[in-house]
Amino acid sequence: MSTEEPQRSFPRRDAEGRILTLGDLLGVSLAGLVIGVLALVLFEWAFATLGGGGFGRTNGWLAVILPVWLFWDDFRAWEFGAARVVAALAGLALGVFAGLVAAGLATGLPPLASGALAAAVFTVVYAVVWFPGVHWLARRTG
Repeated sequence: MSTEEPQRSFPRRDAEGRILTLGDLLGVSLAGLVIGVLALVLFEWAFATLGGGGFGRTNGWLAVILPVWLFWDDFRAWEFGAARVVAALAGLALGVFAGLVAAGLATGLPPLASGALAAAVFTVVYAVVWFPGVHWLARRTG
């Protein structure tokens, strides 16, 4: 008789590998964003210390790499069809637009800060559009 508990993973996923809740998607994607920003700050600090230029000149949009990877993974978990494509395109369009607006409003900040802000806005907008959008469209299209 085994007393082991089943291994729990985060984000929680269904049998097809799709993320179960918007909270899980936002939590993991924002954690990935923070990791990306911290990695950029670390590289910036190292290069500035070694005389490779001023601090904060790297484009902060690079911090979106881990959230996009998660979004791609969730996109692939949905079966092929119009629901996932339409939801992804809508999330992408609105997320990029909102991120560019945020970057434009933060023009006084260094590129690292304004880009990180834009990446954060993109991440939240994409998740908030993608998750309910793909679920709603999938129910409507069968």
